[in-house]
Amino acid sequence: MSNTPVQTQDEKLRTEILARFAADDRTAFANLRVGVKVLKNKLSEYIRLAAPVGSSHLVERYHLDMSSATVRNELAALTERGYLRQPHTSAGRIPTEEGYRYFVSRLVQEKDLPDPTRRMISHQFYQSRNDVDEWMRLAASVLATQSRAVSLVTAPHPEKARFKHLELIATRGRQVLMVLVLAGGELHQRMISLAESVPQELLSEAAARLTHLLAEKDADAIRPAMNQLNELELDIAAYLLEEMEQADHLSAGEVYLDGISNVLAEPEFSGSEEARRPLRLLEEREKMKDLIARTLQGSSVGMVQVLIGGEGTWDDLRQCSLVLARYGAPGLATGSLGVIGPMRMSYGRTISTVRFLSSLLSDLVSDSLGEDHTEFAR
Repeated sequence: MSNTPVQTQDEKLRTEILARFAADDRTAFANLRVGVKVLKNKLSEYIRLAAPVGSSHLVERYHLDMSSATVRNELAALTERGYLRQPHTSAGRIPTEEGYRYFVSRLVQEKDLPDPTRRMISHQFYQSRNDVDEWMRLAASVLATQSRAVSLVTAPHPEKARFKHLELIATRGRQVLMVLVLAGGELHQRMISLAESVPQELLSEAAARLTHLLAEKDADAIRPAMNQLNELELDIAAYLLEEMEQADHLSAGEVYLDGISNVLAEPEFSGSEEARRPLRLLEEREKMKDLIARTLQGSSVGMVQVLIGGEGTWDDLRQCSLVLARYGAPGLATGSLGVIGPMRMSYGRTISTVRFLSSLLSDLVSDSLGEDHTEFAR
């Protein structure tokens, strides 16, 4: 799956420009610049109106210093290059996924939130200082309002699970309830089956010894310490390691959503089956977490990623775009935030809003971690 990072070069166009320069075809290069200008205006109008517009409309609205015939020729050329498509002969041209990718990577201009809006949002967050749940709900609300799309925010989550405390409770026969507490307060409960029935007194002794030996260790540090354990403790530690490794692979904490009605109001989705496809994905939280993890894989905190049309991997998002960023304190606790909306979304405003909130939440997480690491239990 190929994500579309903001402010990257379009390789197809770059190759074409280099080839034309090699042939010293300056006229062709000038025509290429005209085509880029027409493409930008065409996509901007389609995003604004949700309907194809003709060449005369583009000339008039953008005061283009070219004729309608020239614009029509450029639109035809852009269609040949795969940036526009014509659903049928009598229909107007609309952007393709490739056209949107080029628009986002090279042409979109970020529209910063007005200073009063930024100050108001910042004030709301700092009023809720150290209330992570309130931060998440507020971030989801702000994103949905500013982007007019569906927002999604995941709570900050420790990047490496560390052992804190263990309780073992005898239930029936060989069945034991294991209660594992990780650094930061994250709680895991699991029924485990031991090799034989063990009385509560011995279980409590084993839990106390494991808590003492493994305190503050991650999974990698626990393995070498296992040579100090007896047979019962080894049996328990195997289950304990499984839980910690699963915690390490969690891509996100709880997912907060807002603005679903925004998508339902868009012309592309109004009263159609297409509206239900992204909504079904939003209801499947584990699939959503997987989508977020794959989209942000390898990206640093604050880097905005744009997924357009599902990128051939997520069929439920084939009519949508996803704008995502990671936030938090690298190496300690990170989360993610972003929006899902129609491909015809206001990318400039959305990207700017996601970037701003990523920075704001990163500052809040870093400040709070400096005060108390236990704020981020999820």
